[in-house]
Amino acid sequence: MADQDQNTQQNSQQNSQDPSFSLQRTYIKDLSLEMPHAPQIFLEQEGPSVEVSINVSGQQLAETVYECSVTATVTTRITDKVLYLVEATQSGIFEAANIPTEQLEPLLGIVCPTMLYPYLRANIADAINRTSLPPLHLAEVNFQNLYEQRTAQAEQEKGEQDSGLVLPPGVTRQ
Repeated sequence: MADQDQNTQQNSQQNSQDPSFSLQRTYIKDLSLEMPHAPQIFLEQEGPSVEVSINVSGQQLAETVYECSVTATVTTRITDKVLYLVEATQSGIFEAANIPTEQLEPLLGIVCPTMLYPYLRANIADAINRTSLPPLHLAEVNFQNLYEQRTAQAEQEKGEQDSGLVLPPGVTRQ
């Protein structure tokens, strides 16, 4: 009987050291829709151009609890007039325990945004649908590629700052 209790205690200690990751909650942190030229813009016959900007951010809330946010800004124009501007931030609370440090940043910069993005897409599509304008569905985003680009850019900027050499605007280091 004592052996069984000791095995149970050892298993629970080992389980408490195992890496764990889970989505605890997802929510809309911010959502805004602007149509500054309505209703006159509805009379335009030209098709709109669409610009989409995606940003990922996050913060640690507690020892093993993190918030990750994905923000999308969608600007639709007809000629030089804004048809609509939608900005939405989809956030989630994640628990990540016993994750090695070198794996935590990619987890928060790739996996978490990938999990949140479908919610963001649906919320933006719903907001645009409520304007009575034709629907807009955002394309898929490769968050791993986005993460790698931002990491490389940050390393390049850090290298330029560490050199002590100040370059004029628009000039890059070779």
